Amino acid sequence: MRKRIANVVLLIFVALLASAALAQSGGELRFCLRSEPKTLNPLLMSDDSSETIRYLTGGVLMRVNRLTQELEPELATSWKVADAGKTITFKLRDNLRFSDGTTFSADDVAYTVQQLMDPALHSPTGDAFRSGEGKVQTQLLSKNRIAITFPAPIAGLDKLFDQVAIMSAKSPQKEMAVLGPYFIAENKAGAYLILKRNSNYWKHDAAGRPLPYIDSIRLDIQQNRDIEMLRLVRGEIDFINSVDAEYFDKVMSENPFMGHDAGASLDAEFMWFNQVPGSPLPSYKKTWFTSTNFRRAISEAINREDLSRIAFRGRARPAVGPISPANKFWFNSKLQPHPFDQKSALQRLSLDGFHLQNGVLRDREAHAVEFSVITNSGNKYRERMATMIQQDLTGIGIKLNVVTLDFPSLIERMTRTFDYEACLLGLVNNELDPNSQMNVWLSSAENHQWNPSQKTPATAWEAEIDKLMRAQASTLNSAKRKEFVDKVQQIAWDQEPFIYLVNKNALSAVSPALHNAHPVVLRPQVYWNIDQLSLGAEVARNR
Repeated sequence: MRKRIANVVLLIFVALLASAALAQSGGELRFCLRSEPKTLNPLLMSDDSSETIRYLTGGVLMRVNRLTQELEPELATSWKVADAGKTITFKLRDNLRFSDGTTFSADDVAYTVQQLMDPALHSPTGDAFRSGEGKVQTQLLSKNRIAITFPAPIAGLDKLFDQVAIMSAKSPQKEMAVLGPYFIAENKAGAYLILKRNSNYWKHDAAGRPLPYIDSIRLDIQQNRDIEMLRLVRGEIDFINSVDAEYFDKVMSENPFMGHDAGASLDAEFMWFNQVPGSPLPSYKKTWFTSTNFRRAISEAINREDLSRIAFRGRARPAVGPISPANKFWFNSKLQPHPFDQKSALQRLSLDGFHLQNGVLRDREAHAVEFSVITNSGNKYRERMATMIQQDLTGIGIKLNVVTLDFPSLIERMTRTFDYEACLLGLVNNELDPNSQMNVWLSSAENHQWNPSQKTPATAWEAEIDKLMRAQASTLNSAKRKEFVDKVQQIAWDQEPFIYLVNKNALSAVSPALHNAHPVVLRPQVYWNIDQLSLGAEVARNR
């Protein structure tokens, strides 16, 4: 009897092992791209679809772990930043090969860097490395060691290599020879791409099995989000990397195990006032918009909790400032979202001579406070937010007019004519490092949206932000950089050139048949650990 029980247990154990093996190998992963990739050259990629291809196929020297937000070794086993942040030295893994069998060495890293920094190539990825005038130097120390020297220090230099896919200096396949888990096997223009498992990929799991587990990936070009959602529900695709709140609710109603809410993302929605001195606005409105008390009062009159709850169906969080709480290291945790307090707002306004008269807020010259906010038409979330802000501001006697414009017209007003009063938009953040926001916070920057391209800082606090942003960008000590960036966040919180409203949640939809998926807030949310994903029978997940 005991022997029979033992045999039954053994058979069950073997069956479980077989089931696990099936769930951990083979099959085709399917998901959609919203547009056709504009390029397959990993150094020229700037659109989302092209960057998806780069992530799935490109081998990088080190990778930011999207879950822990820590830097981890990949093609390089170690690295060292020296020479005040100008030089980085890599030690590379031995005996690696590209997907076509070509050997990998320091020569390939040198070739990639030379291509990356070639001014004639105009690499968007290379722009982050352009620290000063002069050429980037590469020094081959051995077959598997290389030193790269830039003309000026670059803060956070090592993390920038997360975006640099190493290309082969020798392969006849050029950029199609890759070091990542997959390579492009078929590309049907406008329809789909097929990626195949790279048999030369260097990683193995803890049991010694080669990665990735999944044999192939089919990427269908699909712009229609309704069709994409329908295909997910039917089981025709395995996930949607990013969905908005409305689609997320549809997913949850179809199958609650498919929806994943990773919490507040890096992305922010905010509004700002036009402070351009040469704008065609009346002088009294320019006086309003350049007043810190006025901006702070408007901020306090807006109910961010309601924006999150109603406009985004509870799938957003009140925003604090230029860095989201999702950015674990750089966020200034001492700051909190501005509270909804219309009484305090009116008190602030009174300091500048504003007063209520028969329910209408007037300035010291008796002008009724009325202004318009522009936003992009067709964005239902911003349109909802604008309507809700309109209702909130009536509580302090302000009339807000909402104007929706097509995006080209919106950009024209923001960047050329400056014929607008306030604007409601958002900012997509792909990077953790605050250097990615230099083009917003420097007063001389074109994207310094409330008053762009200043020859000299218009205010003392903008001059201070300039000083702090440049200081953090030239400092290697991460604790010191954090101190500088915390001060920038504090100034932004105090002055509110941008009135930060909400951080949208990072939402995704994943079939229960896709195993080991742990969606996160950083892009790519679902497939950041692509080489460890596997396909198998649907399983219920604890939520």
